[in-house]
This record gives sequence, C-alpha cells and structure tokens, in this order.
Amino acid sequence: QPREEKQLEASVDTIISRVADLKSSLASFIHKLENEYERLNWPSVLDNFALVSGQLNTLNKLLRNEKTPLLRNQVIIPLLLCPDRDDELMKLTEGRVPVFSHEVVPDHLRTKPDPEVEEQEKQLSADAARLAPDVAQKQIQSLNKMCGILLDKLNNTREERESESGALRQSKQTFNPADTNALVAAVGFGRGLSKPIRPQGPGGPVPPGQTLPGAGLPGGPSMAQVSMQSGPNQQQGMAAQVPPQGQPGKIPSTIKTNIKSASMHPYQR
Repeated sequence: QPREEKQLEASVDTIISRVADLKSSLASFIHKLENEYERLNWPSVLDNFALVSGQLNTLNKLLRNEKTPLLRNQVIIPLLLCPDRDDELMKLTEGRVPVFSHEVVPDHLRTKPDPEVEEQEKQLSADAARLAPDVAQKQIQSLNKMCGILLDKLNNTREERESESGALRQSKQTFNPADTNALVAAVGFGRGLSKPIRPQGPGGPVPPGQTLPGAGLPGGPSMAQVSMQSGPNQQQGMAAQVPPQGQPGKIPSTIKTNIKSASMHPYQR
C-alpha cells in the first residue's frame, strides 16, 4: 500500500509538471496572438502549434504508461467546505477558485458527465444495442467504403494538382510565338506596315524618279545643276525673260519648264 501511494504521488507530480509546461506554452502563444499579431508570421505560428502538439503527445504517453496508476480508480472526497475566501486556494488555482463551497464542489469534483449528456449517451448505447450484428457489420463496411472512396479522391486530386503544377513550371513560356512572328515579318518584309506618303509639288504629284526643285540640301543643288548643265544660249534666254528687280510679277512658265528639265539630282543615275 505505501508503495502504491508513493507511485501515485510521483505520477501526479509528473503530470502536474507536464500540465504546467503545456499551460505555459499555451499562455505564451495566446499572448503572441493578442499582442504581437502584426509581427507574427506563419512559420512562428507553426512552431508554436508543433510545440503544443508535442507536449500533448508527451502527456498522453505519460497517462498511458504502465507505471502510471489509473486515475479513474481514485476517488477525491472533500473534507472541508467553507464559504469564506481562501487565499491559499487562490494561490494554488491562480485566482480561478476563490472559495471551496457547496456551489463549486460539484463542478470541480464531478466524476460523471452532466445529466443531459449522460442521458444522450444512454440513448445512443440503447440504439446501438438494438441493432443486429449483421446490420451493424454492413453499416460499418459501408462507412469504411465511403471513407476509402473519399480518401482516394482526395489523394488523386492532390497528385493531379501537383503533376499539373510541375508540368506548368517546366513548360511555362516567356514569349508569345504569334507576336514574335509578326515582329520578324514586319522587320524583314515590312508586312503590316503602312506605305509612306510621297510629298506633292506645286504643280501636282511628282512622277517617280524625279525630285522637287530645292528639295535637297540648303543652298539648292538643283539650282547649281541649272547653271552647270544649261548652255550659253539657254542662259541668255533666261536672262532676257527674267523681269527687272523690284518689278512685281511671277516667273514665266518657260523658266519653270527649264528648271524642271534641268533639276536632276546629282547622284541620280
């Protein structure tokens, strides 16, 4: 008997220590969620979840250990009930239970569920007992089959999504073939480009192979061409028909004809 009491006391102390660690982790995580949510990132949240999950697994392993006595077989009996405030109880429960009275004892020392929950559990147990073994087995098999089909669909969908995402990453194009072909055709063959508009002279459109008078460099190479290519007789005729300086009037059409006939580009062959 003393050995069992010592083992129970040691197990309870270990459980209290593990629960205190779990409580500290939960309090720290809640504090971060409430006060540091702006700086909290997803990896930190996952780390906190992993820590809490590991501590819960450790506590469950401790409770299922063979050396841990079954706590359900232990009975706690209140020896003293007092409606007055107990400072020591406040310290042990961290301010959650100020008094140990008839009002709080049924809630804290309850070994059975609430009457409503207990009634529902009894009704479910009675319904399960009325089922025939063959019917229950068929329902179990049908439920397992539905769960298996659902798991297969979920796994297949995940595999297809992963394969499609991998294929898209490998065959992702960084250019548009149609735009590239259109650009090459425009640069190489002028396809899709608008035709240039030829300028028109004062006498109408300029025939192909001829240029406008004075359309060259400043100083007019066409005028120099007139003086170089025209003969002496043509120069005298031009001088006779040019009106005197200061006399209003237009240049006769014959001068225009002579200029047009002599206005050939020096580099045109």
